[in-house]
Amino acid sequence: MKANRYIAILVFLGSAAWIATGEFSSVGSAQESASETPAEQAAASEPSKTLQVVGVAVIPQIRHARSVNISGVTKADKVTTLTARAPGIIGELAVKQGAIVKEGDVIARIAPEGRISALRSAEQALEQAKAEAEAKMKLVEQGTLAKLQGDAAQSALRAAESQVEAAQAEVDKLEVVAAYDGVVDSVDVEEGASVSTGTPVATLIALDPIIGTGEVNESDLGVVKVGNPADLRLVDGSTVTGTIRYISRSAQAATRTYTVEVEVSNPELAIPAGMTAEVVLRGEPVLATPVPRSVVALNDDGEIGVRTVNEDDVVVFHPIDIVDDSTGALILGGIPEGARVIVAGQNFVGDGVKVKPVEADGETIQRLIEEASAGAI
Repeated sequence: MKANRYIAILVFLGSAAWIATGEFSSVGSAQESASETPAEQAAASEPSKTLQVVGVAVIPQIRHARSVNISGVTKADKVTTLTARAPGIIGELAVKQGAIVKEGDVIARIAPEGRISALRSAEQALEQAKAEAEAKMKLVEQGTLAKLQGDAAQSALRAAESQVEAAQAEVDKLEVVAAYDGVVDSVDVEEGASVSTGTPVATLIALDPIIGTGEVNESDLGVVKVGNPADLRLVDGSTVTGTIRYISRSAQAATRTYTVEVEVSNPELAIPAGMTAEVVLRGEPVLATPVPRSVVALNDDGEIGVRTVNEDDVVVFHPIDIVDDSTGALILGGIPEGARVIVAGQNFVGDGVKVKPVEADGETIQRLIEEASAGAI
């Protein structure tokens, strides 16, 4: 019995020592490794990866003019204070405040007070001087009168003509006339009022064209130039189109901004002066891509841009240049022509990552194009 115990203990200790060496574990695994190829072994050692699915679309590009939006106000093309050119009493007011007048129309008349009579007298004196000059010149030609007396008669005729011109000028000064087509914005006198030379009689404004004016920042000064198209968005929601006619070359000392004037046709005089307006200045057209706002993303550096998928299905980030910012879409520069823009899932992939691009369905692409087109208007 003791011998059997010793033999059992020895077998147990030998088995434990063999198990401790781990040799038994390699018996089956060694054979499996020998039957697998290196490629299969590498594949088995790597964790399985599932490519991120993203929706892509090729958004058509357009030529779009960069715009600069500034706050502004409308003003009259011309503003003139019409004044009395002679002293006297206002005998007639020919127009009322708000009247539309043409160039040369009479605004007011000053009572003549003898000026008409003075003109008539000067005209009669001129007729007499003409008759005397003609008679004396005939006598001079016949040799019965000295040439010196004929010259004196001609001088008297010239003096009479000057008297008529002076008298006519005094009569012409009695009328206050419109210097151009416009609207009588205010009338500053009443009939019977006494005025002196230079007294304001009425204010005349020209509203066609109407001028939209505002201040542009120095950073945007290079975008616009005289002759470029521009829009005025009025407070009633309407938009009118014109051209930039003036850009100041001297900045405002306090704001470092430059005055810009936009000229807009206003034949019906529907746009008044002094109305608040948004002035939209447009630069030269550039090739741009209109995209919905949802497409825009940020990279790890905080730059704003869009993500596209290249020919190897790898995500590429493109920093963008905002050409225009409208209610319907962003008009962006910096996107390559024909690029596959990620329109779904762009915020769930990183730059340089391989993805599985899926063309957006026709309805989605059509919606993107419609939104883009609406934003480009």
